[in-house]
Parts: sequence; structure tokens; C-alpha cells
Amino acid sequence: MKAGIQALVLTGFGLNCDHETAHALALAGACVQRVHINALIDGEIDLNDFQLMVFGGGFSWGDDHGAGVVQAVRLQSHIGERLMRFIEQDKLIIGICNGFQTLVNMGLLPGFDGDFTRRQVALVHNDCGNFRDQWVDLQIDSASPCVFTRGLSHIQLPVRHGEGKLIASADVIDRLIADHQVVMRYADDQGQPAGGRFPDNPNGSLHDIAGICDATGRIFGLMPHPEAFNHFTNHPDWTWRRERLRREGKPMDTGMTVGIQLFRNAVTWFD
Repeated sequence: MKAGIQALVLTGFGLNCDHETAHALALAGACVQRVHINALIDGEIDLNDFQLMVFGGGFSWGDDHGAGVVQAVRLQSHIGERLMRFIEQDKLIIGICNGFQTLVNMGLLPGFDGDFTRRQVALVHNDCGNFRDQWVDLQIDSASPCVFTRGLSHIQLPVRHGEGKLIASADVIDRLIADHQVVMRYADDQGQPAGGRFPDNPNGSLHDIAGICDATGRIFGLMPHPEAFNHFTNHPDWTWRRERLRREGKPMDTGMTVGIQLFRNAVTWFD
């Protein structure tokens, strides 16, 4: 394999964000390989060759038994021990949308006390009753240990999901908040918590939770799609911003988006 940080992006069986995610990771400086789930299960591809694993977005197995459920059972049953070794080697895992749903179904999040086998959080149907495809404001907890969000505070990313409402028992939620494992919350356009208000909070997630990590910050799951903000023209307001800045005599920032920065943080962490 090529030198550099090796990133594995899962594909197959209804996953549909793998090309976009691979592109974003490449822009962030990773060496990326899209790997079919079966190739990983069969041992054709060795998980040990990678430092970063991405559970991407889509509708794995059609979400027929609930979002991410079949993928979680299949991976846990076939490569559960390999995933545990991957985690023990201080490597990184990110689950985006359907990938986040898979991580919580497997028990890899929240991973309290190093237990990555027990499901303690669920992502269920949006309160609004329908699929949401919109951009959201997100407030990042600067005290979170999350590797992926270092240096980020108030950002915007798109969401596109029908089952994104995070629920858990009160003691689990309290511990997530107290331990700063709530990495990001849905917010208003001023960066303040949405307070459950729709559509700032697009799904009714408890405490506006949009993403959580484990205690080490190396396993991260989020409903918004950072890979979908890989170029400044992805943002729906980019033409308005360009015109406003032109009138103020200022240049448009066409550099690294916050979506790419999130992946870049993972790549540079290994340095």
C-alpha cells in the first residue's frame, strides 16, 4: 500500500456516500481505499493495514430492520474481534449518519468504561415524521476529547436522514454531557443550542445532540455529513456570500471547508 495515513471507507449493500467520503478524505491528505463489506469479512482486505475506518452514510440493507441494524449485526458477528483489536491499537473510527446508527447499534458508542459491546444509545425516527434534507448549525464542545473536531466551534453541515433522533436513559445522557462526550449539538444561526426547536433541531434529538464520541475521542459518530461539504460551492448560500463580500470589498474564502478540516484533524492526529 502507499505510504501515509491509510483510510478505509466501507461500501456495499446500500451504502451510497463512499465516493464522496473517499474524495473528502483524499483532500484531507489520506490515502483512501473503498472496501466492500464482504472483502473485509472474507479477509481479502486486512483491517490491520489501516489507521482510520469510516462507516459512511446510506441505507445499509435498506434499513429494513431499523437504520444500521443489519450492518451492525453482520459486522459484529463476523469481524467483532478484529474491530476490538483495531480500537485497542489507538486507531480512529468515524461513523456518519447510517454509520453513526451502526456504531450505536454495535455498542462502539458511547463505549463507557471501555465497554464497546453494550448498546446504550438509540437513533430513532425523526419527530417531524419525515426524512430531513437540510443544512444545520452545529455547536462544538471545545472541551470534548474528540480527535475530529479539534479547533472547530460553530460550523454548518448538511443532514439527510429519517432516523436521527438520539435517545437514551437520563443517566446515560447525563454522563455523556458530564464527560464531554457530546461532541456537537444542533444550534441556531448564532451558534446557541437549538433548545429542541424545529427545524434548527431537525429530528427532536434529546438535548440537541448531533454527535458523540467515546471517552478517548478516537471513536466519533455524527448525523451531519462532513463529506458533503468538501468545496465552498457545496454550501447553499455561497453565491449570496460571494456577492455580500464583493460589495464589502473582501475576497471569498475558497480554502479548506470545515467538512475537510474535520477529516484533516484525523489525518494530522497521527503525526
